[in-house]
Amino acid sequence: MTPLNLLVNGSKGRMGRTIIACAKADPAVSVAAAIDIGDDLAAAIARCDVVIEFSHHTATAQVAAACAGNRKALVIGTTGHTDEEIGKIRAVSRDVPVVFAPNFSVGVNALFWLAGKAVEVLGPDFDIEVVEMHHRLKKDAPSGTAKRLVEILAEARRLNYAEHARHGREGMVGERTNSEIGVHAVRGGDVVGDHTVIFAGQGERIELTHKASSRETFAKGAIRAAKWVARRPPGLYDMQSVLGL
Repeated sequence: MTPLNLLVNGSKGRMGRTIIACAKADPAVSVAAAIDIGDDLAAAIARCDVVIEFSHHTATAQVAAACAGNRKALVIGTTGHTDEEIGKIRAVSRDVPVVFAPNFSVGVNALFWLAGKAVEVLGPDFDIEVVEMHHRLKKDAPSGTAKRLVEILAEARRLNYAEHARHGREGMVGERTNSEIGVHAVRGGDVVGDHTVIFAGQGERIELTHKASSRETFAKGAIRAAKWVARRPPGLYDMQSVLGL
C-alpha cells in the first residue's frame, strides 16, 4: 500500500514537530515535505497528497489558495482566524476538501458532543461557564477549542456567540443573566490544554473536563483527518465529520 504523502506547514512549531514525529511512526503516511515561514510552498505542494496546516492564521489563506490551485486536500489546525480569513477558507472548500477544526483530539471532540447533549438534557435552568487553561506562550484567547465549545453550547440553547458569550468579568457587572455563557482563559507554565464546561444549577453542579497531557493526541488526530479527507469530495468538514459523530 502506497503511503499518503503529507506536506506539514509550520514544521518548526511545537505542533508541526509533533506531527512529523508521529507520521514517521505511521506506515500509512509519509512526510513528503516539511516547510515553515520563508520556504517555497509552491515547490513543496506538488509532492504531496494532503497539506496539514499548523502555522499562523495570517498564512492559512495563502496555503488554502495554493491547495485549491493544485487540487490538494487540506487539514487546518491553526486557530485565531478573523471572519475574513474564515470566509476565504470556506471559498476554497468549494474546490477541494478541507477539514477545519480547532482541536483534533478524539477526546475533545467527544467533549463537544457531550456538551451539546448535556444542554438538551439539563435545559435552561443550568448556568453555563467554560474555563480553559494553556501554556504561557499561547497567543490567542480564548482558545479555538473553548470558542467552539461556547458556539456549540450557544447553538443548543438557541443563543448567539457574539451576543451572549461573556469573556471574563470585572467590576460591578450585575447579576448573571440566564442567557450569558461565560468563557475564561487562564495562561501559565507548560499546560498543553485543559477545558472544562460547568453546568451550575440550584443545589447541584455538573462539570465536563478534558485535559491533554501530550500534543501527540492532536498530532495523531490531524493525521487521522488527513487520511480521511484525502478520499472526500470538495467541502468544509470538521473533526466531528472525521469521527462520524
